[in-house]
Amino acid sequence: MTKVRATEFNADASQTKYIKESDGKLTINNQQNLNPLMKRNKALYNLNDGYTASRDMRRVASVPPIILQIWSKEYNGTRNWWALPKEIQKKIMRQKLNSSEFRYFRTSEGAL
Repeated sequence: MTKVRATEFNADASQTKYIKESDGKLTINNQQNLNPLMKRNKALYNLNDGYTASRDMRRVASVPPIILQIWSKEYNGTRNWWALPKEIQKKIMRQKLNSSEFRYFRTSEGAL
């Protein structure tokens, strides 16, 4: 019989459950409601072109940590996004955010 041993509510609005399986193994389940972020991203996307008043910086995307963990696991099998080299992080971001599949994380038009 499976039993939830503990539930943590994290600062990034994600939820982590620690589940003890009937065979004694521990399963860690992470969840996050992305609807508020998606609504905010859509509002920012439609707000303006994303550039600052001086036009020296541009807002491009807002990606929650739980998604970064998923992308990291797809790339190297671990969930630690921050352990990836910066060049790899940039490559993954460019690939994911330029695809239509992840366009809802974008906060302004254009390609990376």
